[in-house]
Amino acid sequence: MNLPLSEKLRPKTFTDVVGQDHLIGSDGLLSKIISNGHPLSILLWGPPGSGKTTIARLYAKAFDGEFISLSAVIHSITDIKKIIAEQKKRPLLAKKLILFVDELHRFNKAQQDLFLPYLEDGTLILIGATTENPSFNLNNALLSRLRTLTLQTLTPDALKQILLRFQSSHQNLELTPEIIHQLIALAQGDGRHLINTLENLATLNPSEINLTTLQTLSQKKLAAYDRHDDHHFNLISALHKSIRGSDPDAALYYFARMLEGGEDPKYLGRRLIRMASEDIGLADPQALPHTLAAAQTYTQLGSPEGELALAQAVIYLALAPKSNAAYTAFKAAQKLATQTTQHNPPKIILNAPTTLMKKEGYGKDYKYDHDEPLAFSGQNYFPDELPRATFYQPKEVGYEREMKKRLAYFTSLRVKMY
Repeated sequence: MNLPLSEKLRPKTFTDVVGQDHLIGSDGLLSKIISNGHPLSILLWGPPGSGKTTIARLYAKAFDGEFISLSAVIHSITDIKKIIAEQKKRPLLAKKLILFVDELHRFNKAQQDLFLPYLEDGTLILIGATTENPSFNLNNALLSRLRTLTLQTLTPDALKQILLRFQSSHQNLELTPEIIHQLIALAQGDGRHLINTLENLATLNPSEINLTTLQTLSQKKLAAYDRHDDHHFNLISALHKSIRGSDPDAALYYFARMLEGGEDPKYLGRRLIRMASEDIGLADPQALPHTLAAAQTYTQLGSPEGELALAQAVIYLALAPKSNAAYTAFKAAQKLATQTTQHNPPKIILNAPTTLMKKEGYGKDYKYDHDEPLAFSGQNYFPDELPRATFYQPKEVGYEREMKKRLAYFTSLRVKMY
């Protein structure tokens, strides 16, 4: 059987595994579970090429069990039911079933319920592996029965160890330091991608290996990004917080990361509009129209020309004065509104289109502000049953300084009048 290189280089012991010392080191959580001698059902969560399958196999090997490996990509729930049914037929003293399910998140949450009774009665030990955030892709019942172990993206040093292992045990390609550096950079933390590229290079003569050939063979690993997974939410969160933190360089970096990953620029435009209101608000009243204009520019020009307008908005928002006073005021008003829906506005500010409503006092003694001195009546607009509430509290930043002066001015007039 012609095994792929990734299988030939797969570590045979935990000491050969690189980059996950926090799990398999002497004080690692997985090491402690193994030393206790009682296998637990676990979930290995980590990026592609970080060693999930290798660790799963070595973990199962550490215990005396019947190990079966499946992938949710190619196997079905029916396959798993058959395996469990066979296990149920075996004597009570038979080896415990240790079932490895790669890409566990591919089973929907209803299908995941299949495992629950068999985890409860001890029929099987489940080892799940996923690249997706378990919080979003596994149901809570299953997640509560698994010990989640988070694997880290492989560091350049860990990748270099894999490369050296290939050079010493498989084939010495006589790679230059520059080629090694580029190989590790192109892998982007994915050990499998590195091995696949090395396997391609092994088909060439040493004289043919150069930066141009490397770029062609590697085909540049695609960004680890999916508009529907946690990478999407992590990156938009990083962009938002970089803008809020007034760091235009970090904001541009995450903006570019999302574009590189295939994000829809129109989505980014919508989120920038949200940021202009939530984090800047009236501290810079130009932030919102500026961002709206950038989003409209992209709509008219498309990619790549329109992306520059969005990038310009990213910079503008990052350097604008920040205030969440309008956002906070709106949330506070929403909360009070939800709690007081039974109260009507005061009759004094209600229209009276019918004779009956006039008799009931609708609109009686209403003061038309434009007819008042200073165009301000100071009358009460809250429901009669509610004390006057204060929501908007402008900050001493940007244009909100002016808003704060205006608010203080009208408040002082109101106090004098009533």
